[in-house]
Amino acid sequence: MIHLFADLELHIRIMLICTLVLIFIYEAINGFHDTSNSVVTVIYTCALQSRPAVAISGIFNFLGVTFSGLSVAYTIIHLLPMQLIINNNPHHILAMVFSILFAAILWNLSTWYLRLPTSSSHTLIGALIGIGIINTITTHCQFAQGLNIQKLIEILLSLIISPLIGLFFAKIIMLILCQYWKNDKQTCYIHMTPSEKEQKNGKRQPPVLLRSILIVSSAGVSFSHGANDGQKGIGLIMLLLIGVIPTSFIINMNTTQYEIEHTRAAINYLHQYYINTYSQQNIHQLNKIYQKQGLILKQQKFIQDSQITLSNKQIQTTKNNTISYKQTNNTHQIPNIKTKHDTLTLYDNDLISNLNIINHTLLLLKDLHTYDQLNPHERSQLRYLLLCILEIIDAISKSPNVSSIEKYQFTKLKQHLLHTIEYAPLWIIITVAISLSLGTIIGWKRVATTIGEKIGKKDMTYAQGLATQVTTAIAIGIASYAGMPVSTTHVLSSSMAGSMLMSGHGIQNKIVKNILINWILTLPISIILSSLLYWIILKFFLQ
Repeated sequence: MIHLFADLELHIRIMLICTLVLIFIYEAINGFHDTSNSVVTVIYTCALQSRPAVAISGIFNFLGVTFSGLSVAYTIIHLLPMQLIINNNPHHILAMVFSILFAAILWNLSTWYLRLPTSSSHTLIGALIGIGIINTITTHCQFAQGLNIQKLIEILLSLIISPLIGLFFAKIIMLILCQYWKNDKQTCYIHMTPSEKEQKNGKRQPPVLLRSILIVSSAGVSFSHGANDGQKGIGLIMLLLIGVIPTSFIINMNTTQYEIEHTRAAINYLHQYYINTYSQQNIHQLNKIYQKQGLILKQQKFIQDSQITLSNKQIQTTKNNTISYKQTNNTHQIPNIKTKHDTLTLYDNDLISNLNIINHTLLLLKDLHTYDQLNPHERSQLRYLLLCILEIIDAISKSPNVSSIEKYQFTKLKQHLLHTIEYAPLWIIITVAISLSLGTIIGWKRVATTIGEKIGKKDMTYAQGLATQVTTAIAIGIASYAGMPVSTTHVLSSSMAGSMLMSGHGIQNKIVKNILINWILTLPISIILSSLLYWIILKFFLQ
């Protein structure tokens, strides 16, 4: 790992190390800020004492980061256009990431001190938006070029919808428990609080079966939290390293020859599918257009145009992170047309351009055994091209004419492509996992008190704890699998409120109002903090 920093200037090396340390601190704060989500129900239902509960939470947070994949991490990275990350100099990248971390750490510590459950995800997304806004202003470009708007909308929707899902499903689980699991001897006092159970039989702990379910679901919440929130730290580190040391990190330099061959085979399959499926369907309509211009287009000519080599084409990267091509010889341009498959032609509905993207990638991968054979510029090109091909595959998969078998095949193709561009070295995953898990052992009690004691008007029952934890573990787990960053805090707090409303215990309006205000303010405040600091650094230190 250390040799990767050897070629950097001394001051950049020092700033890079300091920024990496800040990311680990951010993850540790995330750990103790959000540990309450994992342990509050298991502690307040007396299923476990605080020390073993926190220890289990730390272990499963570590496992969640280690074994969860990287889809959430790269969702965070793709929020900023790759062109912005690659084309900036290292000083700007360091300033960007430092501003993001400063805003996130300051707001998370402030809300933790005030004992308010807040979302680290909202804070991080807001900080990224602030960076995008300042880049838009300073570079005089459109807002869509400073941020990936489509990805931003998807993330915001997941952050908004996930608490509502938690509220709804916790109420459903409570309804089922109230309907079919009555409070009698056979069901072990599930609708009692620990205090009520103690008055009845002298014990506060839930029965063995219920206690086991509460402990397992608590571990599930911790694992899901690590799988989602831990990946955000990995994403920040990869964003930093791709921007500062692109030669070593823009693609996975440890990709094996076997994986490269599979990547090449996947793109070959896509090329053949594209030619076989869409050349036949478009050739007739293209001929009509050509005949009006006094030209004749044959299928062979169509395929030859789609396989034009680099000597006849020039690849250009544009500001909006797409690939454009210019014809350097004097051949006829095929006009753009709209067909029932126009959603498949991403770049100005130009079928030929899409095929050229595919062919250019195949040329880069031709006779390639290791990515060390590519120069730094070719590595950047390969990343851009693979991102474009992934968009093409997504567009094809959304077509109603594509069968379920073909969609499954395209999903497998994407997995072969992601080996190259969505990865993280093991040392990054382990250090983030350690930071998050160590953070769980300190400071958890402040926010846990608010969630466990102050949301509801009455102490938590075993059933409410069960409904809350099961809902949270499943919801966050599904979001992590889908690659969507969500707030564990929001999902668990809303699940808790839903379970209490369903059981008729009610909620403390003043506390819930303060929590909601905090949730609403998180995004704009983090936007303001990160954008203001980034602007100050650009204005006074990087001129």
